[in-house]
Amino acid sequence: MANLPGIVGAVVLGVVMSQFPEFTQQYQQRLGGAVDELRIITDEFDRAATDQGLSRDEALAAYTGSEFLEIRAFDLEATFARFERLSEDLTILENANALRRLKNFTHMTDNTLVERTWQAFKPAVPVTSEGLTFAAFGGVAGFAGFAGLSRLVFRRRRKYA
Repeated sequence: MANLPGIVGAVVLGVVMSQFPEFTQQYQQRLGGAVDELRIITDEFDRAATDQGLSRDEALAAYTGSEFLEIRAFDLEATFARFERLSEDLTILENANALRRLKNFTHMTDNTLVERTWQAFKPAVPVTSEGLTFAAFGGVAGFAGFAGLSRLVFRRRRKYA
């Protein structure tokens, strides 16, 4: 029974960590879809600007003079910035295995995509080497963490003479 907290910790953290590769894969799929759609918007705007002999910045500057158009220009600039940011994140995540995705977790920057991925996420039994590796890592870390914590909390106090 002395190892019960460690065993519980191993099981809990092992199961949780085993889901990381699947979650990041689903996030990456949503990220790819978002980048594809933003690319269409960006390319269409750039093509229209080029057809008029304008750069993107010059075309956006043409949106001045009306509050409505200025707001649209601001929205488009935000869309272009999001496209650049998400494209960079996608490139980093696409070229990474699960361990590198853990290291590059900070490139999962789009809160909307993270939320939507989480809402649609269905835990899966890890049968890939990545899932099993994460399960093992989580199990070892959970056992060590919970066992160590329980020893600190429930240690016997020594009487000093």
